Amino acid sequence: MSFRFDIHIRKQSCRQWLLGLLCLGLAGGGAFSAEKGAVVSEYEVKAALVYNFTKFTEWPSNAFLAADAPTLVGILGDDAFGKLLGDVLAGESVAGHPLQVRRLTGEDALPACQVLFISKSEKERLKTILATVRDLPVLTISETEGFGQLGGMVNFVVVDKSIRFEINPGAAQHAGIKISSKLLNLPKAIKVETRKE
Repeated sequence: MSFRFDIHIRKQSCRQWLLGLLCLGLAGGGAFSAEKGAVVSEYEVKAALVYNFTKFTEWPSNAFLAADAPTLVGILGDDAFGKLLGDVLAGESVAGHPLQVRRLTGEDALPACQVLFISKSEKERLKTILATVRDLPVLTISETEGFGQLGGMVNFVVVDKSIRFEINPGAAQHAGIKISSKLLNLPKAIKVETRKE
């Protein structure tokens, strides 16, 4: 699946253009699809959104080992981003913490992350994974149906070729993470709650 934009871009400036465009899209609530223009892949859009989510999130100080420790973005399961997420986050930082991507092979490293992207391949283990980080300051992101209702914090959904996202502010608050009201109030944000069992 691809998403089209009205602005033509050069390949060497794709990263800066995409980040800038998505910042404007987040600020203005504009759609991420259009009739003609540059073709941008689904995961280019999602990578830039992951970056923007870090800009709208505050972690407690105890989420980091040191004042200049990196913000670790872990990917658990099949990595559909390839090198895209690393390219988008390269050289970027949030509140003095440089952003770094780490591919995870097991659950032992989950508590060390500040952001955890859980791939669709982990659908059968979602409850276990979320239970592992539920009380920790880890921003959980996925693209799996029902993720927010299981206690995940941010979930990508595609509606009419436009990427939107569900946000579970209660889950974030429980973990000591503050998601900016600027993000929560965007037209593309759909608020959900953890389903009680």
